[in-house]
Amino acid sequence: MIGGLRRLFTHVTSPKSAWPALWALVVGFFMILVDTTIVSVANPRIMKGLDADINAVIWVTSAYLLAYAVPLLVTGRLGDRFGPRRIYLVGLVVFTVASAWCGASTSIDMLIAARAVQGLGASLLTPQTMAVITRTFPPQSRGQAMSLWGATAAVATLVGPILGGFLVDSLGWQWIFFVNVPVGVVGFVLAWRLVPPLETHSHRFDLPGVALWAVGMFALVFGIQEGQSHQWGALWGPITIAEVIGFGVVVLAVFVWWQRIGRGEPLLPLGLFGVRNFALGNLAIGLVGLAVTSNALPLVFYYQLVLGFSPTRAALQLVPMALLSGGLAPLVGRLVDRYPARYLATFGLSMMAVAMGWYALWLVPEEALWWRLLLPSALMGIGSAFTWSPIGVTATRDLAPRNAGAGSGVYNSVRQVGSVLGSAAIAALMQAQLAMLLPGGGQAASSAESAGQLPPMLRAGFAQAMANSMLLPATAALIGAVVAACFAITGGERRRQNVAAASGASVH
Repeated sequence: MIGGLRRLFTHVTSPKSAWPALWALVVGFFMILVDTTIVSVANPRIMKGLDADINAVIWVTSAYLLAYAVPLLVTGRLGDRFGPRRIYLVGLVVFTVASAWCGASTSIDMLIAARAVQGLGASLLTPQTMAVITRTFPPQSRGQAMSLWGATAAVATLVGPILGGFLVDSLGWQWIFFVNVPVGVVGFVLAWRLVPPLETHSHRFDLPGVALWAVGMFALVFGIQEGQSHQWGALWGPITIAEVIGFGVVVLAVFVWWQRIGRGEPLLPLGLFGVRNFALGNLAIGLVGLAVTSNALPLVFYYQLVLGFSPTRAALQLVPMALLSGGLAPLVGRLVDRYPARYLATFGLSMMAVAMGWYALWLVPEEALWWRLLLPSALMGIGSAFTWSPIGVTATRDLAPRNAGAGSGVYNSVRQVGSVLGSAAIAALMQAQLAMLLPGGGQAASSAESAGQLPPMLRAGFAQAMANSMLLPATAALIGAVVAACFAITGGERRRQNVAAASGASVH
């Protein structure tokens, strides 16, 4: 994997190339994506250190994802208006400072607040990476450029738990946040020196749309995640969980209506969804975000609380994912420029779905069988490598430069909406399964979770609850494969197919 990335780096960092700028931006992009998943492996230790329950500690992830997802529709436009380089640097500063705050937190509420600020920083810099790809690389070169972006996303979401396990065991959970500070400083210097200023475009910002989007998303996520804790009944006085979720759905519907009838520039350009591949690519990446985020939590709790693994050993179970995902990324980048993305993405998402279903069958309380879980981990890595880049290329291939920021903001926002809904849904599902399968219900697990490995009488029920929960991400990945199979083959892809067929015919 390292050799392949080194050859790719040497090839693309030639003089007068757009690649050095992209590599500089990838440093920050990698850091924020690592932070999306790095917390998962530290959740049991955070629960113990800050005296929190399972629902509160999952809010550490959900608050980050929610604050990340909601502003993305605006932050892409900010890059268009003030320049991707400037907005990227502001976001990197916010993220780095918030990381130090996270590490210094002394209560679960403080940590959740700091993670929300961290998410805001992440939302500022994320769209700028895709905007640079769309605005500086010609269409025939975007496949390899997007492969770097896709490899970064895939490897970061898999490396996060591995790095987190090492830091938690060796230095403490606080260091999964402190480590971002030097990386943020390096990323700032690289972006300052290597990312050129790009042409800006004037935009009006739809403040009513921002308010509707934020309120609707918060109500929806809060209702889903808190539902099981309140037995899906009363929340505050006569207000029920169902009413909170319904309110969120209604507000989001009003948001879409406002985007259609508003006279100013819409926050969500509905016209972009008239392009078939943009619409399907966004749906697919939303399902990927849901699957990847909701996949990590049951696995980490299973490894640490059922099998008694340390955070490092639990994270090492994910090494096959990281190695195969990163090692195959350069190959997939070349394939995306030659073959229709729909075939590659359908294959990747199908493999991810099979891997998650495989996990669901093999999450059992017998520690001696831990080694066989490396097999679905490897398959997950293969599927991930064939997923990110083809979907990204499909969604952004036909965007005009003026819409690059808006399009990348929508794309990243949809991915993060999938992630935050996945985090909320898996929290509710895990709690429901624990309440149903454990002797004494979920309270029995809560009383033992902070002590480390569960007592033998609880392990079988807990393992089954985590196995059942894995069916949620498996289903999301399977639906994503169906969506990817519907991608349209563009004119350029058809021409490349015809050239390849003609070349093959001439050889024979």
